[in-house]
Amino acid sequence: MQSLKRGLCLYPFLAAVLAAPAPPVVNLGYAQYEGATVQDKVTNATHTQFLGIRYAAPPTGSLRFRAPAAPAFTAGVQQANAEPAECFQAGDGVAATTPFRFGSGSTASKRAAAAGPSEDCLFLNVYVPGNLGQKKNLPVVFWIHGGGYVGGSASSFDGNDLVRESGEEVIAVVIQYRLGVFGFLPGQQVKNAGALNAGLLDQQFALKWVQQHIRLFGGDPQQVTIWGESAGAGSVLQHVVANGGRTSPPLFRAAMTSSTFLPSQYKFNDPIPEALFSETVAQTAYVLLASVPCSPYLTILQIRCSSAANALECLRQVDANTLQAANTQINLAGFFGTFVFVPVVDGTFITDRPTQMLREQRTNGEIVLTVTNAFEGTVFVNQTAAALMTPAEYVTQLFPNFNAAQIQATAAQYKGLGSNAFVNSAIMGESIFICPTYFLLRSFSGVGFKGEFAIPPALHGQDVAYYFTNGQPPPFSNPQFDKAFAEAFLDFVRFLNTNVKWDPQNTETPLWPTWSGSNEMLFNMTTAGAPDIRLIHTSSALLERCNFWQSVSAATAQ
Repeated sequence: MQSLKRGLCLYPFLAAVLAAPAPPVVNLGYAQYEGATVQDKVTNATHTQFLGIRYAAPPTGSLRFRAPAAPAFTAGVQQANAEPAECFQAGDGVAATTPFRFGSGSTASKRAAAAGPSEDCLFLNVYVPGNLGQKKNLPVVFWIHGGGYVGGSASSFDGNDLVRESGEEVIAVVIQYRLGVFGFLPGQQVKNAGALNAGLLDQQFALKWVQQHIRLFGGDPQQVTIWGESAGAGSVLQHVVANGGRTSPPLFRAAMTSSTFLPSQYKFNDPIPEALFSETVAQTAYVLLASVPCSPYLTILQIRCSSAANALECLRQVDANTLQAANTQINLAGFFGTFVFVPVVDGTFITDRPTQMLREQRTNGEIVLTVTNAFEGTVFVNQTAAALMTPAEYVTQLFPNFNAAQIQATAAQYKGLGSNAFVNSAIMGESIFICPTYFLLRSFSGVGFKGEFAIPPALHGQDVAYYFTNGQPPPFSNPQFDKAFAEAFLDFVRFLNTNVKWDPQNTETPLWPTWSGSNEMLFNMTTAGAPDIRLIHTSSALLERCNFWQSVSAATAQ
């Protein structure tokens, strides 16, 4: 014993090693992952994080364009201390006109990723308050990133922010899913021999992963809230209506949307989805080495998928970078501010248009919290070009299936509202973001809360910096506003009620009634720079326009 004491005196580093806690390790059955303890950037509280946990097999080769599969067993302990490679990315359209108008009536800051982009990208991050095993049965917030279904990654969102804003009482899960052509290739051939809406199926697979494994991290699978912004919020809406609103067993109890995104969601084999499949095929080929008869040499053959007997199988043979090049070009060719590879009505996971399913109240989940920004459409409209386009001309490009009567009806709805650019921005924002949010609220019969983020200029995406701060003060850096806005979401995750607050210093928000058809909480600032948080009545004119968009939702394919 004396010799051990002398050894510790002679070698202080040995004492430190012996005293150090064991690293946090979870055994998921198919793999063991070692995470890391970190200190919160704001409060210095201890958190445990696991970055880059594989939740599904690599969707490559024969698994491309198929539903996600379980990961293979991996021996040993895997390090989960670096951001995963992001999925292949693309952008929104930049074209002055839509390539899909066949004729009327025809059917914030990113943390460095470990590597990427990559087709092998089905990973998630888990963030835990305190040390692993310190707390049990915590509510879980499940974050789905936005990016128009063609961009985004887990590395853009630090779940430690959500843990802090919950008062150290939730588990945060941040996921990645296949994007663009890799996740949302439509068409009859995909239906026949693959999986439509693969990106949504990835999300559902991750939700099932949470149900199976989150207890190992201290989470309660019965207290899951799904949340997303933009296409992440659109994804939340998709899961609300998934499986005819009868997902069994349930994968979440509550849903939150920040800027609900509902672009045209066609049936999988409508003309526009089939045109997307054909264009993908036309832009792709793969290289094959073939032997030459009576010769010792090999020849390089380029097999174009457009001439292949089985186009989908050909696409599975294409090099990922070649497919990514087509992904980029096809998205760029879309009408300015739109995204072409988005969910479709596949007949199984998504059985009907979301607007129709919401109208019929075929929904999953018990309660919703939804927040929109005051000017959702502005960033998706080329303001210079839009100033020269009448609303009738603009909506023709935005919704290529509109007939002449629907085009004129849209113009009548927005007559006298302002300049062409302002009206066209309003058409984009209301039809695709704001009105679908009210449709979602209506489907829950008032069992929910509605908010509006209006800090100037209140453009799409500007709310994110208030709940994913990455340790930095948001643009309107007012402590009371920051608490009131960001903590409202986490209060909802914990208590399903924005009026029950874990933080006694959070006193800025008045009583927030559940939505009754025309009431919502405004999150704004005064001209003097003070928080302006109060109940407001929804504009009756806006609700009328939303009724119009609901009435034409078959033509908008929403």
